[in-house]
Amino acid sequence: MREVAFIKQNKEKWLHFEKAIFGKTLQNPDELASLYIHLVNDLSYAQTYYPKSKIILYLNNLAAKAFQKIYKTKREDTNRFVHFWKTEVPLIVYQYRRYVMYSFIIFGTFVGIGVLSAIYDDSFIRLILGNQYVNMSLENIEAGDPVAVYKSGSNWGSFFGITLNNLYVGIRTFIFGVFGGLGTGYFLLHNGIMLGAFQFLFYKHGVFWESVRGIWIHGAMEIFAIVIEGAAGLILGASILFPKTYSRLTSFKMGVKDGVKILISTFPFTIAAGFLEGYVTRYSNAMPKWLSVSIILITLSLISFYYLIYPFILNKKLNKPHAII
Repeated sequence: MREVAFIKQNKEKWLHFEKAIFGKTLQNPDELASLYIHLVNDLSYAQTYYPKSKIILYLNNLAAKAFQKIYKTKREDTNRFVHFWKTEVPLIVYQYRRYVMYSFIIFGTFVGIGVLSAIYDDSFIRLILGNQYVNMSLENIEAGDPVAVYKSGSNWGSFFGITLNNLYVGIRTFIFGVFGGLGTGYFLLHNGIMLGAFQFLFYKHGVFWESVRGIWIHGAMEIFAIVIEGAAGLILGASILFPKTYSRLTSFKMGVKDGVKILISTFPFTIAAGFLEGYVTRYSNAMPKWLSVSIILITLSLISFYYLIYPFILNKKLNKPHAII
């Protein structure tokens, strides 16, 4: 067989194998092993009949990568924890990146609605936040400590109670996506409008930046996590409404599986936000401005990188093209 005919005959198979090796989808070790055998056979054939061909270098490279992939996959159980956070979750986030975008758009829209409603209706803030909370906040502002509410209670008690509540909110935001995403949309609406009205309250009384320096020390990760949990809920809802080529049940199972993984990935950030709220936010007025701003920027950068930047970097790395010749 001529070399050109050999390449033409096997090109599709090699491309399929290349996709299995460098693609983002996890492959069964047995399937990889089977493909590896075929690849080695082709390599042997090329070495015999086309000893000076560049195709040998290409096939040899594929075979080496395949061996590494098979070995890594077999060891995956022992590295499951690291693999979950480093590879699996970011690739799922990349796969569903549209729903992350939708969640941010929905949440941002409702924050804007909360701000506009507070601007044009003086009673709106009390309607949303409640008279007791608004009165307490006004008293704190008059006393010169807008974020005094975060100083009440013990460090440990605040951390524990706040973290449990935020985890509960995140889980509900995801689970209620089962109603075609409408339940998740409601939680994004509720939290978005509350945030908009809440921040405008401080702006209205001239202490906006003081509130930002305190509240967003923990709020950067807390609010961001809620939006990501909202994306997980939207994925769950879409799996029911838009099964594509799958049966509705199969699509739902996939939506639950992927959504739960994204939900779980937010827990460390939610716990970290609870820790900051319980142990750090209460000292925001006492710390230098540069320190509070640095904490906000660092926490926001960490969670933004993990969900908005790293998935694209990882996907590009795993899907780097490898030309045949």
